[in-house]
Amino acid sequence: MVGDGWRPAGSSLRAAQEEAGVPPGVWKGRGLAAVGLAAGDVVTERQAELLLGEGRHPDADRIEQALLAEGKTPAKARRATVLGRPIEHNQSPETEDAKERTAWLGMDLVFRAPPTAHIAWALMDDETRRVLELCQDIARDKTLAWLEDAVAEIRWKSGGKKRARVRDGLIVAVFRHYESRATDSRPLLHDHAVVSIRARRPDGTWGNQTADALMKHIVAADALYTLLFMEEVSARLGWAWEPREVTPGRRPVMEIAGIDQRLIGWQSTRRQQIADALPLLTAKYEERQGHPPGERAAYALACQAADQTRSPKRTQLRSLSELRTAWRESAARAYGADVVAGLAARARAAAAAIWARVRPLVDVALAAAETIAVVYVMRGAFAHRHLLAEARRHLSYALRGRPHQRGLDEQIVQTAIDAYTRPVGRGRMMTADLRALYPHDTEDQAVLRALTRKRSATPYERARLAADALTARVHAARRADRLNSRTRPRTVALSLRPGRRAGRDLEPTTDVAAVELTSRTLEAAAAEMAEMAARLQAGVQERAAGCCLAPKSAAAPPPSAQQPVQPAPGRTTPTGGVA
Repeated sequence: MVGDGWRPAGSSLRAAQEEAGVPPGVWKGRGLAAVGLAAGDVVTERQAELLLGEGRHPDADRIEQALLAEGKTPAKARRATVLGRPIEHNQSPETEDAKERTAWLGMDLVFRAPPTAHIAWALMDDETRRVLELCQDIARDKTLAWLEDAVAEIRWKSGGKKRARVRDGLIVAVFRHYESRATDSRPLLHDHAVVSIRARRPDGTWGNQTADALMKHIVAADALYTLLFMEEVSARLGWAWEPREVTPGRRPVMEIAGIDQRLIGWQSTRRQQIADALPLLTAKYEERQGHPPGERAAYALACQAADQTRSPKRTQLRSLSELRTAWRESAARAYGADVVAGLAARARAAAAAIWARVRPLVDVALAAAETIAVVYVMRGAFAHRHLLAEARRHLSYALRGRPHQRGLDEQIVQTAIDAYTRPVGRGRMMTADLRALYPHDTEDQAVLRALTRKRSATPYERARLAADALTARVHAARRADRLNSRTRPRTVALSLRPGRRAGRDLEPTTDVAAVELTSRTLEAAAAEMAEMAARLQAGVQERAAGCCLAPKSAAAPPPSAQQPVQPAPGRTTPTGGVA
């Protein structure tokens, strides 16, 4: 509640927040009306102690005093202020495994913008800083609203057998921080949204939310927040976004175009501290286990490195204006004052170049094909939420900050589910239906299977190759429909340059094997077309010879002397002509 500052003993919360240079927390969420609060109200210390520390009404002191004045016993007065089950139940001897259970009353969701947004917020003028903070507020609140409407569930009965949507909404306390935990203090605009686990059931009684519902949709919420933040920044500041590859072979992140990439290294000193500590932990893991860490073990090692390199909270208290002055001086010393002064101009110039070549259009069918290919290769079996997160990432890559139509992400997901998936198992999981992806083209199925099993490449590299192969197949089918010819089997093999993504103004490259394979496919198709044309010509001549009503003209040459007109492969015969 006081950022990373210190709170002197005996000082009030507001005084400690002002001294630490962080704003006071505010309440958010539609569930506030049920406890007599309103969105935007300041979070007081007593309210946080009652709701987030004891699971009681934030105005429990007044309610309890009123009940005592009416003659209620202290126990009944206190029980009337508890929202749901008292936390004392966890310490009751009657509770199974009482010693192992602790009261869980909330979860902390952190909303953090991309690194280039922190750089612009810290180094540009005050007006830009305020606009970026407004974009952060809007994107965060819309994401919390989506969690309220589409995700949050409440449970009751034994073992939480019954579940339903929360009646009113969530109760969230939002605290804004300005800097990272790096030793030399770097800008990091982020919000801690502490979500209370207490919520109301449809019948009006209080209970606990289901933790798994929110946690399973964290990635989809993250993708939505990033998409909304990009749109707000582009609409209010006119900037565009571009993908940046952080780790080779991994999923790229979206950054503000035109921001000097060297400043990302200046801002992300915390990441460098973790990267420096990670090799030693990895070596110890390999020595202990006898093999390199997998994806899940690598993530656990990264968390361990973050914990080991976390610096203690600073004791020197500085306001935001003081921090911004120090950040500008540090960046100017490292890369020059002209780099810091020209950030806004270069961002506008880069945005103009991007808007000149990127159309703000989304092809739902192609987006669905790409989404299903990426998720299938990355996960194998997946749920609706996995497709939703990837669809939102696709919109971020395709639109570069331009606004998307509301519900477009769900439309992409539903198209992918209807066209390309089949159920698997007894739950709500599904997987890609290769027979739907390639109903007749067994060669293309073989290519996609090989991509999914190519262990020498990272999962995301294999996913991108599969997505490019499938979207190329969709393009081929559309082209065949436009030219009124049947779809022909073809094998597509694409390879991407490191850090490049095909399709969105980024150049794809084709390797030698793919060129030879495509040439052989085209030659076979041309030979087949020529054979079909010859058969068609022979049939026409036979019908013409057997027809006694054919008109005769002295000026026209005999039919046998006419040169047959053979259509080009992929083209239809002109209306009224004879092939």
